[in-house]
Amino acid sequence: MNAVSHQTIIFMKQKLLNMLDLQDQLNRQINPDWLQAGYEWYRAIWLESAELMEHYGWKWWKAQEHDLEQIRLELIDIWHFGLSAELVSCRGDHASAAANMLARLQGRQSRENDFRNNVDQLARHALEQQALDMPAFLTLLGDVDSSFDDLYRIYVGKNVLNRFRQDHGYKDGSYIKTWEGREDNEHLAEIAATVDANENNFEEQIYTALEARYPGT
Repeated sequence: MNAVSHQTIIFMKQKLLNMLDLQDQLNRQINPDWLQAGYEWYRAIWLESAELMEHYGWKWWKAQEHDLEQIRLELIDIWHFGLSAELVSCRGDHASAAANMLARLQGRQSRENDFRNNVDQLARHALEQQALDMPAFLTLLGDVDSSFDDLYRIYVGKNVLNRFRQDHGYKDGSYIKTWEGREDNEHLAEIAATVDANENNFEEQIYTALEARYPGT
């Protein structure tokens, strides 16, 4: 990442703290004792890395197109697990987790120039270090023309959708994922495009809009 202003760093830290708080809330909704549960977040990262590779394409014996939108969504899923792993590492201390991640965000991006090599590095680091490889992640994010602000906007939207799913029966299987012929992710993308991510009630606006569209509410 290039040199950034002091004010930009402050904004980034605030957004990191907000994302860590949202992730903690979601994880507690699923399991109030999630920090002590011993979940293998690193395993989730490397498995999502495999899905990421599928959307990019790796089969040399057939023609494949890069599905950039799905790649972005897979990166956001990986970010969820990276935030969780960092919170566990810092024993739930949001400020320490934000400081650690901010320091790595300001570091150098990966030296790998090949997208697939960076995906391999992401998975390898997850298995060996049980954490998110920030340089590889940032490079992959840049490869799909996404910035930190894009990461924040899409992450918050997906986090709200995950919370919405839990509130409407995702865990017991009663949640309806497709409405009016479109999956909930598509509704989310449409809603998020109309809301300013810098507004204080960004999350609440998305949740309310999802609820207004969801069948039976």
